[in-house]
Formats: sequence, structure tokens, C-alpha cells
Amino acid sequence: MKNILAIVYIAIIFTAQASAATAGAETRAAGAPTVLLDVNKLKLASSNVLVLDATAGHPIYAKAADAVTPIASVTKLMTAMVVIDAGQPLDETVPIEIADLDLLRGSHSRLRLGVELSRREMLRLALMASENRAASSLARHSPGGLEAFIAAMNKKAADLGMMHTHFSDATGLSSENVSTANEVALMVKAAAAYPMIRDATTTSSHYVEVQPTGALLGFNNTNSLVRGGEWNIQLSKTGFIREAGKCLVMLATIASRPIVIVLLDSYGRLTRVGDANRVKYWLETGEAMPVLKAVKGVIRPKHLGKAATPKMAAASPLPRTKPAPV
Repeated sequence: MKNILAIVYIAIIFTAQASAATAGAETRAAGAPTVLLDVNKLKLASSNVLVLDATAGHPIYAKAADAVTPIASVTKLMTAMVVIDAGQPLDETVPIEIADLDLLRGSHSRLRLGVELSRREMLRLALMASENRAASSLARHSPGGLEAFIAAMNKKAADLGMMHTHFSDATGLSSENVSTANEVALMVKAAAAYPMIRDATTTSSHYVEVQPTGALLGFNNTNSLVRGGEWNIQLSKTGFIREAGKCLVMLATIASRPIVIVLLDSYGRLTRVGDANRVKYWLETGEAMPVLKAVKGVIRPKHLGKAATPKMAAASPLPRTKPAPV
């Protein structure tokens, strides 16, 4: 009898150990961020934030993520989806006309009146360089014209479940283009399904030959993190108008996971980039990013190897002029 009890006892112990090992393995495999990460260590200056595990579909960090706020040129992700969905010839040329000028804010554009580019190139510049005239021209030269295009944007938003989102224009210059961090994340995930949008938003720089003059113009990505090349970014879009503050949305691979980052209403020239780097560092290390003073890069905790070191992209100097909407 004692032998039987001993055998049963040993069997129970081994079963318990096996179950514990399996549970531990599943926890490590899932990499559950709610268990491994302390949200109190992440301090962000942006007013509206969502950090989302794109695969699991659950938020890792949220801050006022349901508050409705203007989203500026982040709008152009929806503009691009509607343009592509319309199925018009991408190699067909469309012009920049008087109706495409920004009379609301007077933003600068290198695409002058009379310039013609293919729909494909207009789309790339609208996404990569946040060219407002390009976005406006695309919307006006769509089936049914501008009014029908804006209606299609709002229908697409509703279809995606963006119930608190509204669009009044295709550029994002209007402060009536509003959404929430949670709903912008839905738009980012939807836009990431379009290869053309992924490619355009992650292109560092691009040259176009404008017609009818044949002049060659160069454009840069408005996201310095894309230009810096230190991140693994699959989709990116910036935005700025006074009412929206500085905005930045990205789909990026961080700590071997696809992560959606939504940063809305950031104050200051570099805040949105700083917040993005803080999110990346926190996801990779579980720690708050050290405060740096006149130091390039990021201080690496002693317990981390070289490969785990997140790096901060150098910021390009900007002239001291009134910020332009992007």
C-alpha cells in the first residue's frame, strides 16, 4: 500500500512540474506585455497615446486613447486607401490647380501650379512628404469629385469601426478631421494591408520629374525615424496643425513583435520622436529611457548586450520659421 501511495505521490509531483514548465513556456512564448511591462515606467508627453500589439490586438499602453482630437495629416492614410480603392489608373497624370492651393493655412508646397504627375507619384508624395497639394489633387480627380471622395473617406472609416472619426477634407488641414488614438490604430492596421502605402510611407527620400517642365524635384520623408534608419518601420505618417499638435503614427517591429504606435497632440518640435523612442526603449528593456543631455544615442543598461541597444535617430535641424502643416 505504501509503495502505491509513493508512486502516486511521485506521479503528482512530476505532473505538477510538467504543468508549471508548460505554463512558463506559454507565458514566454506569448510574451504577455501586461505581465512583463510596468506601465508606470513609461512617461510620455503626447496627450493621446496608444501602443498596441498588432498581432494579439490588445493595448499595451493607453493614455486618453478615447478622446476625440484633430489628427492633421494622419488623415492622408485614409486618403490613400480611398484613392487606391477607387481603382483609377495609377499612371494617369493629374495636375496641380488653383483649387489645390492651401488658402486656409497658407502652407508651403514645392508642387507649383500647372505641375503634372502620375497618380502614383502624387500618392507617394502625399504619404511620404505629406504634400497637401498632391492629396488635394488626388481627391478632386477621383470619381464624383471632391464631395464624393470625402463621403467615401467617412464611409471607409465607418466600415472600419471608427465611429468617433470624421473627415472634412483629404489633406488634414481642417481641424474638423478628428478621431481617437484607438480608432487611428484601426486605420493604421487597415492601411498596412496596402503594399503601396507601406512602401510610400517608409521611403526615406524620392525624386520626381515634374511635367511639363521636366524639372527634377527631391522630397524627404517627414518622419526623421524613417530617415534615420535605426527603426524597423512598416508604416509611418506624421501630422501637424496647431489644433492637433504634432502627431506620429507607426507600425513597427519592436522586440520581435509588430507594434502600432499612435502619438497625438505632442507639443514641441521633437516631442513625438522622443515619445516614440521612449516607447521603443520601454518595450525592449522594460525600463524608462534615461534622460540624456547632449549625448547621441541611448545609454545601454549594463545587463543588456549590444544587439539590444535602442538608438535614437539624429534630428535634422530646422530653420526658425513658422511650422508648416505636415
